[in-house]
Amino acid sequence: MRTPSTLAAAGAAVLATLTGTAVAHLVAGATDPASSPVIAVGSAVIDATPTPVKEWAIATFGTWDKPILLGSVLVGVLGLAVVIGLLARRSFSLGAALMVALVATAGAAAVTRPEAGALAALPAVVAGVVGVGALWWLVGRTAARRGTGAADGPTRRGVLLGAGLLAVVAAGSGAAGQWLARARAIPASVTLPSAIKRLAPLPAGLERRIRGISPFRTPNADFYRVDTRLTLPVVDPGEWTLTIDGDVDREVSFTFAEILAMDLVERDITLTCVSNEVGGQYVGAARWLGVPLTSLLDRAGIANTRADQILSTDVDGMTISTPLAVALDGREPLLAVGMNGAPLPQAHGFPARLVTPGIYGYVGSTKWVTRLTLTTYAEQQAYWTERKWATDAPIKVSSRIDTPRPLSTTDAGEIVVAGVAWAQQRGIGKVEVRIDGGPWQEARLGPDAGVDYWRQWFLPWDARPGMHQLEVRATAEDGEQQTAVRAAPFPEGSSGIQQITVTVT
Repeated sequence: MRTPSTLAAAGAAVLATLTGTAVAHLVAGATDPASSPVIAVGSAVIDATPTPVKEWAIATFGTWDKPILLGSVLVGVLGLAVVIGLLARRSFSLGAALMVALVATAGAAAVTRPEAGALAALPAVVAGVVGVGALWWLVGRTAARRGTGAADGPTRRGVLLGAGLLAVVAAGSGAAGQWLARARAIPASVTLPSAIKRLAPLPAGLERRIRGISPFRTPNADFYRVDTRLTLPVVDPGEWTLTIDGDVDREVSFTFAEILAMDLVERDITLTCVSNEVGGQYVGAARWLGVPLTSLLDRAGIANTRADQILSTDVDGMTISTPLAVALDGREPLLAVGMNGAPLPQAHGFPARLVTPGIYGYVGSTKWVTRLTLTTYAEQQAYWTERKWATDAPIKVSSRIDTPRPLSTTDAGEIVVAGVAWAQQRGIGKVEVRIDGGPWQEARLGPDAGVDYWRQWFLPWDARPGMHQLEVRATAEDGEQQTAVRAAPFPEGSSGIQQITVTVT
């Protein structure tokens, strides 16, 4: 067979790879979104990435870390596609072999997921068949076109039309796959019962009169999301169950309907991610509806347990360790089914998740939870424990300046410095602000919704022209003051005093 030009061969392989990947994404959208080749490889990359690199990515890219990872994986795949094209130019068998190896890698990443289904390998198989078939056709057409005249070989228009058709198939399949994945991620219609004793409505927050301060209650759509998921788990509440096993008197399981039939309670709780940097945005406050975790543990019987941890497992096999002592010390963790008056959003754990006040999410707030195993840290380690994060992770006393924004410019005169502070399980007793290294000035506190909920605060400031440095620190009700010692999030949460610079004109 005559050889196509270098550029044509590379382009043919890139188009063939995109077509195979896109059709596979469509198949995954209809079966298991997590088995899509790029997503499966991306998830494997996340698991293999060292903790410092993960923390750097979260701190640098924020909520864009996942799209950037997927984009990087795709760029890498297309780079290999160019190599496939160059090999196929000389020997189609070599190019096809490399494409099959690439697809096999994606298939292995998909089928080795902890909760991979029976069809996990199907998207990779489809990617291989479609990709190799498209590569064979494109390389053959471009080679024939190069070596013959238009009268006795494929016309230029015919080759271009064929390539254009493949491009349309790739674009359409990719879009359809994405639509299917999103459609499957929409929670089924669920009507939640009321709590046995409803809490009084939250008091009005300072956001009504202070522009730029965080709302007293974080809307579901704005609540932070940090997890290892590149696609949202698709869970049918009619098939979901929660099992409690391990070192218990009896193994018990509950359906979603049985959970909703129990005595539900409401709790106002602020959650914080351990990846939150000083002054960061990975903290949010909500009203949760759920069943007290102790009620569920009592049904399993734990009076004689030797366990020191609750190993929770989500529907995709992700594991998180919660110290058993934390669940039993009176703080009342929840198996939550509702968030701010609505069923849990898919991104926040539908149909059920753990919400444990006072400890960071990576040890107390498992989303999409389906199993609670009473065991010991010596016997079993969870995902984050294996990566050397702290096993006991109490949230540190912290505060944040919301307004004015760092590096912003504002007019001279009286402005308001404002933000939020949190010290779950202890409550905020005082917030202080320091301007340009002067004395600490006590700020005014906003409404109080309990020790597990954050407090808004504000301080009027007569701002003079120039560049100014603002600092904030909080003190818990038990007298513990926010430390000035700087610490990175790994391994037990960040600490330090937030300092921002603003310009007054």
